[in-house]
Amino acid sequence: MPKKTPTPEASDQTPCNCLALRQAARHLSQIYDDHLAPEGLRTTQYSILSKLNRLGPLPIGKLADTMVLERTALARALQPLERDGLVSVGDGPNGRTRSVALTAAGEARLKAAAPSWRRAQKEFETAFGAADAAALRTMLRRVVAAA
Repeated sequence: MPKKTPTPEASDQTPCNCLALRQAARHLSQIYDDHLAPEGLRTTQYSILSKLNRLGPLPIGKLADTMVLERTALARALQPLERDGLVSVGDGPNGRTRSVALTAAGEARLKAAAPSWRRAQKEFETAFGAADAAALRTMLRRVVAAA
């Protein structure tokens, strides 16, 4: 993958925590999106499939909470996954909620995309440092917990 050099404007050292996090997130998402594109997935889609693979079927509200996404954003992200048969959306256990489940096709796509995800992970950790990347994940979990 060709390295993207940030422009001087993108490297501006903003005092705004939100802007700094969003810029970093967009940069990192682009690395993962570039690696996942041959598998027909974007980073958010891979993350949803991975979360459902780990946790099993979830009510839409619970999935949105675990992904730290607004329900409307999750609904938009689920549309292509459902259209492509990678997830199924149906009645939840109580009949009042909707639930999302990973399909066999979704599990297969996740498995096929895993090597691309690992390459993206390695690219970032090589550039940033594995220990620093682990520390960053720990710090970002604290950010989510504090919000």
